[in-house]
Formats: sequence, structure tokens, C-alpha cells
Amino acid sequence: MKRQLLALMGLLLAMPVWATEVKIDIKEFMFGPKDLTVAVGTKVTWVNDDQIPHTVAETHKVFRSGALDTNDSFSWVFNTPGEFEYFCVLHPQMIGKVVVTQ
Repeated sequence: MKRQLLALMGLLLAMPVWATEVKIDIKEFMFGPKDLTVAVGTKVTWVNDDQIPHTVAETHKVFRSGALDTNDSFSWVFNTPGEFEYFCVLHPQMIGKVVVTQ
């Protein structure tokens, strides 16, 4: 049992640092958090917690989801540094930004 626990701990410690995931909630016609800073390699998942459809579309067409119904999600892995502004195509007043650092 002790040997298995040590092996499991070794596996967890061997996981790459870039294997990070972050969630952005879509609720009450807002992205939360609105602005987010993450490291390169981070997977960001938007989850629609509203009762109506929303989308996630990057302003320079780097990524774009389809319509997300209630509880649907869309994920994107940010592999390059920079600033990525996005909005909901159906409700353009809904905006957000992901800043990706090295």
C-alpha cells in the first residue's frame, strides 16, 4: 500500500505545470471573471449558466464557439502569449479578455 501511494505521489508530481484548467462562468449576461490572466498552455472553459444561449467569439477570429445552451461549455487551450478579447455574438455588450503570459 505504501509503495502504491508513493507511486501515485510521483505521478502527481510529474504532471506538467502547463496542464492548468480555468473556468469562466457565463451568467446574467456577463463573463465571470471578465478579465483573466493565465500562463501559456492553460485550458480555459466557458460554461453557460444562463437560461438563454450565448457564444464565445475572439475578436480576431482565433476561436469561436457555437451557440451554448444552458450548461453547455466551450474550451480553448491558449498556446501562444498575448491578449485575446472576446464577446458573445448574440449579445455583443458581453465582453471579456484573456491575457496569456509566458
